[in-house]
Amino acid sequence: MKMNNRWNRIIYRLWAPVYDAAVGGFFMAGRKRAMALAGLRPGERVLLVGVGTGADLLLMPAGVSAVCVDLSPEMLAQAQKKLSASSSKVILMQGDAQKLLVEPDSFDVAIFNLILSVIPDGAACLRENFRALKPGGRAVVFDKFLPNEGRLTMGRRVVNWGSTLLGTDITRRFGDLCHEVNLEVISNEPSLMGGMYRVILLRKPGDRV
Repeated sequence: MKMNNRWNRIIYRLWAPVYDAAVGGFFMAGRKRAMALAGLRPGERVLLVGVGTGADLLLMPAGVSAVCVDLSPEMLAQAQKKLSASSSKVILMQGDAQKLLVEPDSFDVAIFNLILSVIPDGAACLRENFRALKPGGRAVVFDKFLPNEGRLTMGRRVVNWGSTLLGTDITRRFGDLCHEVNLEVISNEPSLMGGMYRVILLRKPGDRV
C-alpha cells in the first residue's frame, strides 16, 4: 500500500486521541535531540512541518515564533490543547505539506520530525518546505530511514505493507528524498532502534539574510 492523503486523514483521525499515550514517550528522546541540534534562538521564525499532536511545541524556547502545519484537523486539535503550555508564539495551520504553504525564503529554521516517512511524497515535502528557509537557514529531521546503501529486502517490503496501514513507511532512504534539494548535511547521527531512526541537521546554502 502506498501512502496517500485520504488514508492519512483516516488513520490519524484514529491516532489523534491516543497518540501521545501510545507512542509519545518512545519518540521523546529523538525529538529532544533534534530540537537541541536545531538550536532555536529568540527572535527566530520556525516552520514546523507535520506538527501532529504538538509534542515539539513543548520543547521550543521562549522568544521564537512558529508556523506549524498538519494535514489532520484531529491532530491539530490535540496540538491546540498544548498551546497554553508552550513558551513560543505559535500559529497552527491545516494544509498539505507537499506544497509550499508559506512565503519562500522567510524562515530561519524548519523542523521535520516524523513527517518524511508519513507524508505520501517525502521528497516534495522536503523540497517545498526547504524553499521556505532563508539562505543560510537550517533544518532538522528526526525520522526512520533505510540506509542509503541498504538493500530493500522482501521481508521489509512485507512489513511495510502493514506499517503503511498504520500511517508510516519504513522503506524510504533519506538520500532519495533530498537528491533534488539544494542542501548541506551538517550531521547525521543514529537515534532510536539501533540507528533505524536518525537525527539529521541540514543547512540551506547561502549567506544569512
